[in-house]
Amino acid sequence: MRQDFDFFKTNMPESRKADFCLGCLDGSVFLDFNYSNDNLIYLCRISFDGYGCCNIDNNVVCLDYKLSQDFLTEISKDNLNQEKMTKIVLELIRLNKENIWIDALEEYKLMG
Repeated sequence: MRQDFDFFKTNMPESRKADFCLGCLDGSVFLDFNYSNDNLIYLCRISFDGYGCCNIDNNVVCLDYKLSQDFLTEISKDNLNQEKMTKIVLELIRLNKENIWIDALEEYKLMG
């Protein structure tokens, strides 16, 4: 059974700069995304209640062009398509899981 993450768009304080921000799981998890120089989307930061903020600085892996475009299409909507956004976010986490705290990913069932 796939978990309902209930992604929502949000804004972060100026001290936490990102091109796009999503929250999920009733605000227990926040994800920050940026554009790469090639206009691809990447996950730059993820924070978890009980764990803190995990910056993804080393060897960040971007979405491919198609998924980056899908992300941009979804993020521009007033109501996010939860199924599409879940697929995109879980793929970004999978691509970068070596740089994210595994115990937090497991607790919040973000391993895909």
